[in-house]
Amino acid sequence: MNKTIYTIGYWSGLFAFLATVAFTIVQALQLIRVLEYPYDEILIYGFSLCIVFPFMIEMLALHHITTPGKKFWSHGALLFTVMYVIFVTSNYVVQLATVIPMTIKGKAGEISILQQTPHSLFWDFDAIGYIFMGFATLFAVPIFEKQGFQKWVRYSLIAHALATPMITFVYFYPTYSEKLLLVGIPWGITAPLFMLLLALFFRKKRQGIEVITK
Repeated sequence: MNKTIYTIGYWSGLFAFLATVAFTIVQALQLIRVLEYPYDEILIYGFSLCIVFPFMIEMLALHHITTPGKKFWSHGALLFTVMYVIFVTSNYVVQLATVIPMTIKGKAGEISILQQTPHSLFWDFDAIGYIFMGFATLFAVPIFEKQGFQKWVRYSLIAHALATPMITFVYFYPTYSEKLLLVGIPWGITAPLFMLLLALFFRKKRQGIEVITK
């Protein structure tokens, strides 16, 4: 196996991890009113966009190093990742390139349908995207063994998949409140955790320590 794929998987996973941590920090700063509009949303959507493509490349690398007997699971994980990318990228680009600039100009009323507000069109886009990320991690679970370092990667993927219903609840509960966001705290832990452990897995693979068995 070409070690370049392991290297790409490691660095893309590490970048996705750092972007996720940055997003989580900015989200917390917004909630405690340290950051205000438009800087809070610029940073939130900006760091969210920084998660998207490194995470996709990390999952692509995982698919390419998975043995043929487990390709079904890695392929499924990759497909759900791509679906996540499509939905959230559509949202983040619209918010950063259209909604925020127009709002700053005082023309928010002209593009109100594009704003990500609770239960709006792009709110649902965001929700669906992160639900698909949860499915991606769920499909990735069978790729890893229940021993060695792979065991911890497997546990982190399971933990994130289990956090997905909480995120779904936050997005689709009929009445939105900032306190409701606290239900999603586990996501802020499990998302960067599985991205980091998967990145470290690639590094160990490159070093010849861990292998994915048939």
